[in-house]
Formats: sequence, C-alpha cells, structure tokens
Amino acid sequence: MLKLIDVDKFVQSRFKKTFILKGVDLEVQEGEFMTIMGPSGAGKSTLLNIIGLLDPPSAGEYYLRDQPVHKLRERQRSELQKHTIGYVFQAYHLIDELTVFENIETPLLYQNMKGKERKARVAELLDRFQMVAKKDLFPEQLSGGQQQLVGVARAIAGRPKLLLADEPTGNLHSEQGRQVMELFKQLNDEGMTIIQVTHSEENAQYGSRIVNIVDGAIQSDEQIQKEEQSA
Repeated sequence: MLKLIDVDKFVQSRFKKTFILKGVDLEVQEGEFMTIMGPSGAGKSTLLNIIGLLDPPSAGEYYLRDQPVHKLRERQRSELQKHTIGYVFQAYHLIDELTVFENIETPLLYQNMKGKERKARVAELLDRFQMVAKKDLFPEQLSGGQQQLVGVARAIAGRPKLLLADEPTGNLHSEQGRQVMELFKQLNDEGMTIIQVTHSEENAQYGSRIVNIVDGAIQSDEQIQKEEQSA
C-alpha cells in the first residue's frame, strides 16, 4: 500500500535545521490497521500528514500504491490523494455553511460523481450512521460526537483505499469514542487500510500493529497479538 524510505521533515532556519522527523522507514500493507503512538511533539501528526499528502517530506522517498509521490507534480499528487485517501480530523473540519448531507457529499463532488449515484451514496451513509433525521442540520446544531460521525462519513464517502485518523476520539466521550472505533474495525474488516494516531492504549488495541515514535524517529514497531483483542 505505502512505503517511506529515509524520510526527514525539518524546518530550515538561517543557521540550522530543526528536525521534526528523522530517517523514518515505514511500510504498510494493504488491509492493515496500524496505530501511531508517542509523546506530544514526537512527530506523529506530521508523519500522518506526509502519508496523507497534506505535507511534503523535506527528504526521502514515498511510494503510495506504487506511485513515487516524491516525484509527482502537484496535480498528480492531488489526483492520487482524491481517489485514494480519506482523512478524519480531531477537530472535525466540517464546513459550517453546509448541511450534514452536503458535508458528506463534498468529496463525491470532487470525484465528479454523477448526481444520482452521489445522492444514493450519501443516503447509504446517513442510514449507516443513523443520521437520516439530521441530514438537513448544520454542524453547529450537532453535538461533538455527531459532528465526528459526520466527519467519518465524509472521510469514507469516496470509498478510499486508505483511511487516516488523527486522534479521532480525542473530543468524544467514551461511548461515542467506542462507536467510532467499532466502525473503524468494521471498515478494516471490509478491507480498508487504516492508520490512526492516538494516545489511547484502548483504541490502539482495535488495530493489528503499533508504531511508537519518539523525537521524530521510530522507536518500536510491533504486531498486536490477536488473542489480546478479545471482545
């Protein structure tokens, strides 16, 4: 699915480089559910943003679905991102002026999906997330948990091959958080590759692998034993 080779991310000032990521090598297979953990400021979100094509690396190579991302033009990267990646943000990032229906529909417009198919896809997601009755509401009329569910629905509307989630339950109470994580597990069981950043050991157990980052470098990379994940 993706491969990072010797990836650095740094901020260049006049006299020195300040490294956010240093020498990161990472490979993720199709269908994995991987968790990135580590202390605040370790570079977790920066790594996720590089994987999500939101931020270019300063050095190194990045291959996504056999495409050399580090060699692609801006438009090619944008197309690859549009058709491959869904992103769930901690802060929701819903568009205030759009209804729930319109927020979920947005990525499908970017994919130039025909109107009839678009409406059917959004209706399917509204039903899946039990939000049919809220389809005409605006984000400010929803609770935090409902906004995050809309954010997840929007992220998966285009049926991305890769779902990235940055602290997806950080603003939710425990029951809402469990609902989001159970949905991620279901999506992964259906074949979607998922990478999440979290501080939660409990959330990490939904996945199959934990990568720990400290000071911008991978400190450990371990598989989770399935027997530990008893329901």
